[in-house]
Amino acid sequence: QVQLVQSGGGLVQAGGSLRLSCAASGDAAGISAMGWYRQAPGKRREMVARLIVSGVRLYGDFVKGRFTVSGDLAKNTVYLQMNNLLPEDTAVYYCYGRVGDLDVWGQGTQVTVSS
Repeated sequence: QVQLVQSGGGLVQAGGSLRLSCAASGDAAGISAMGWYRQAPGKRREMVARLIVSGVRLYGDFVKGRFTVSGDLAKNTVYLQMNNLLPEDTAVYYCYGRVGDLDVWGQGTQVTVSS
C-alpha cells in the first residue's frame, strides 16, 4: 500500500510564493507519475501539474508559467513551486501518484491567497 504525505501550503498575499512537498511511502516501486491537483469550493478537482516517469511535465492551462513541478520519481518525491499566486489559486491542493493502475492521493493541504 502506498501513502502520500504532503506538506507546505498556508496563507499568502497575492503575488507571493509557496512551495508544496510530497513524498510517497510504502510499496511505491511502481510509481509512473506524481503531481498535484486542486479543488476549490464548489468546483471540480483539476490538474495543476504532473511529472511523468519519462521526464515530461504537464501543467493546467491556468498555470501560465507561474508554477513549476519538480521531483524524482525514483525517490518518490514531487514538489510544486508556486509563484505569483492569485486569489483564484485558493483551493485545497492534493498530491497525486499513479501506482500501477491505481490513483493515490495525499491528505490535501489548504492554500489561501488573499487579495
